[in-house]
Amino acid sequence: MEHNDTYQTIAFASEEILMKEKGSKFFGYAFPIESEDEVKPIIENLKKQHPHAVHFCYAYQLGVAPKVSYRANDDGEPNNTAGAPIYGQIQSFGLTNVIVVVVRIFGGVKLGVGGLISAYKTTAQMTLEVCEVIEKTIDEQFLVSFDYKNMNKVMRVIKEKKLEIVAQEMEIDEDSGLPIGKIIIKTRKKNAEMVFDIFDLMFEIDIKIM
Repeated sequence: MEHNDTYQTIAFASEEILMKEKGSKFFGYAFPIESEDEVKPIIENLKKQHPHAVHFCYAYQLGVAPKVSYRANDDGEPNNTAGAPIYGQIQSFGLTNVIVVVVRIFGGVKLGVGGLISAYKTTAQMTLEVCEVIEKTIDEQFLVSFDYKNMNKVMRVIKEKKLEIVAQEMEIDEDSGLPIGKIIIKTRKKNAEMVFDIFDLMFEIDIKIM
């Protein structure tokens, strides 16, 4: 079974985009993110940059199907006039692990529901158009544990299969007093089962999914 183990996101934070509509200013920003924990600090930072702005509307998406989480926030604008059109642009660009924030400074003229939807959508679109889109792989991590004497066997597989070492450490086994190696490795999702099986079949070597 072929897994789709790649996704598209942005390489780095966008430059600031400014769109003006009937006196209101809409500032657009996009940031690559890996978790929901990054959202609040991004918004707080933008609030410092724009102390006079009232609305900090945003949408983000994380993960890939079947595990996708997303949120669209209107931040005080009428329902579905800000967050939803921003999220629509994230979808239209086919991106994930990204947040797009549009900061509005009110210019004294109400734009109406249609005007707001158009302004937030256009700002989000302009913001994503200046971003560099990159393809990333979905990876799985394993913890491989082994007696020190089997270190070469483990390293040979890591080298042959071009696996990435995320972390490694040696510790002393309390029972035997002998050194034990622990290595966290990373591989593309589509190769994960094969890599797991290789280590799983090796004598005196333990592998666990992280």
